Amino acid sequence: MPLPLLKPHALRPGDTIGVIAPASRPTHPSSVKNGVRALERMGFTVKLGRHVMHRHGYLAGTDEERLADLEGMFIDGDIAGIICVRGGYGSARLLSRLDFDLIRSHPKVFVGYSDITSLQVAFLQQAGLVTFWGPMVASEIGTNLDDYTRDSLLRAISRTEPVGEIHNPPGTPPIQTITGGIARGRLIGGNLTLITATLGTPFEIDTDGAILFFEDVGEEPYRIDRMLTQLLLAGKLDRVAGVVIGECAGCESREFQPAFPYGNFSIEEVFDDLIGRLRVPAIYGLCIGHGRYKATLPVGVQATLDADRSVLSVDEAGVTE
Repeated sequence: MPLPLLKPHALRPGDTIGVIAPASRPTHPSSVKNGVRALERMGFTVKLGRHVMHRHGYLAGTDEERLADLEGMFIDGDIAGIICVRGGYGSARLLSRLDFDLIRSHPKVFVGYSDITSLQVAFLQQAGLVTFWGPMVASEIGTNLDDYTRDSLLRAISRTEPVGEIHNPPGTPPIQTITGGIARGRLIGGNLTLITATLGTPFEIDTDGAILFFEDVGEEPYRIDRMLTQLLLAGKLDRVAGVVIGECAGCESREFQPAFPYGNFSIEEVFDDLIGRLRVPAIYGLCIGHGRYKATLPVGVQATLDADRSVLSVDEAGVTE
């Protein structure tokens, strides 16, 4: 049974945001500095984790260091919310060591995506905490933060009314309907690779009755096919209410040394085949993913998918007063 949903307090101007790197180290230190300035322009103060700029191979410090920053920000009474620096790899290495009672005792806004999916799935299932799929300090906030991404983030983490309908910004490709219909359920998901990696672990994603959203980056169609097939074989798509697929940036077949030079599927054909067979409302192309624009989604709240209109509506606020 899912734990009772726990919502963090909404962030207000003047609140302090903690910045941590639970996965990989930021590639360019300047992007962190620029991200801090951007958050300050939004009205927040910022505190960096002690180990944000550490490096341990492809990780931002050792597991012990990254865990200390993560749990330390939740314990710190001066910190109102936490935003991750970037994804990369490494979040899952912390799961077996995390104190989920500590997380539940100190609920805070927690924002990230990509590799951070590991933590978001675990926080929801082990602590009941609503987290936020959204932009990160070095990846978007500190590089080329557009109005759409900034406004969506602030609306989700600072306002106690539901986000409501999510539309792609003008000039972007239209959202496509795979299967029509209307679905309602908890909004659950993240990066497809990381969702699949939870299978067979104590942190296996619970998709029953959920509107499942996912995205990925740099994966060829057959790899997306393989991951969706694994979810199908594991029964994780048997009882979903609906499916929302975000941008899958760079998920086309390679022109140079293609995996299957004698024939291939496009990414859209993979979705039409494997998601279409579920016969539940499903759409593809919402601005969640590794593209330029990002809508922030509160993970774990109630949502409605109107696939006939290609519209996802977040019906429940992710934060409380």
